[in-house]
Amino acid sequence: MNATSTFEQPSDAGDKAWLKVLSKYRNPHAGRSTFELAVTAVPFAILWAGAWAAVHYGLWYGLILVIPAAAFLLRLFAIQHDCGHGSFFARRRIDDWTGRAIGVLTLTPYDYWRRAHAQHHATAGNLDERGVGDITTLTVAEYNAQSWWGRLGYRLYRHPLVMFGIGPVWVFLLKQRLPFGMMRSGPVPWISTMATNLAVAVIAALLIWAVGIVPFLLVHLPIVLLAGAAGVWLFYIQHQFEDTHWSKPPEWQFQHAAMHGASHYDLPLVLRWLTGNIGIHHVHHLSSRVPYYRLPEVLRDHPELGNVSRITLLDSLRCVKLVLWDEKTHRLVSFREARRQRAL
Repeated sequence: MNATSTFEQPSDAGDKAWLKVLSKYRNPHAGRSTFELAVTAVPFAILWAGAWAAVHYGLWYGLILVIPAAAFLLRLFAIQHDCGHGSFFARRRIDDWTGRAIGVLTLTPYDYWRRAHAQHHATAGNLDERGVGDITTLTVAEYNAQSWWGRLGYRLYRHPLVMFGIGPVWVFLLKQRLPFGMMRSGPVPWISTMATNLAVAVIAALLIWAVGIVPFLLVHLPIVLLAGAAGVWLFYIQHQFEDTHWSKPPEWQFQHAAMHGASHYDLPLVLRWLTGNIGIHHVHHLSSRVPYYRLPEVLRDHPELGNVSRITLLDSLRCVKLVLWDEKTHRLVSFREARRQRAL
């Protein structure tokens, strides 16, 4: 793999005060943000209408438009993501209401998600703070201590068909309809989820009234599930790679965990644009207030960050088998490797 080991990082990349360095990139440009929103939302609407027209007129091959429509819905989620960090317009009220509106399309209650995601950023890579906004990851020792049923459940959970097939259905259609994990965290998560559910129901009802329930389901359901699967994949690869970083305090330090616990997913240019540069995830974790369209500027001005935790598209396909954190070797390993080590 191309991901650089946490023990082999160049000192000039690891020793800089990156929060201070990146502070000058935190200011978004209102015109650019508006443009980014427009060139994402308008094509999504056009592609959605095109897919519906294909169904309406019996041109079934036109349903292929759901694929690019899903890509633009994923890009809308990238904008919602920046809004959650207050980095898209850098005006909290505008960011929040933009995020809430997009959340109706992505089926993601904005305020509920924003709170969980903030906790993820604050604790990413901390073995003592797993559980909120993360993909469940056990250590080798924890897995070995599980019962037979516990190990089976974890194996099923980490199976690609479950993670990237059933997972998006569970998360976007079911889990996010209630504030799981925040049931007793006050009214905001409940208001966020219930208001989003109501808005989704109203818009769905209007579209079903306008185009019919079958065309609506044939168009919108594949778009949501394809975008959801891509989103789950991206989130997985951002933290689940061989040389990622997990540790316990006091070894755990924010800057090191951000740089080496989040990947630089070096995607082809088109995919980089469609995913809102979220592959430059280590920089995003270093300073989440940097707008996604300014992340490439950071790599341009600080090329030493380019090879930190870098994985390519080909590398990422090999990451699916990495499922357990080995505290002895400080890397993610497969079930097979963990079993082999246990037999020694």
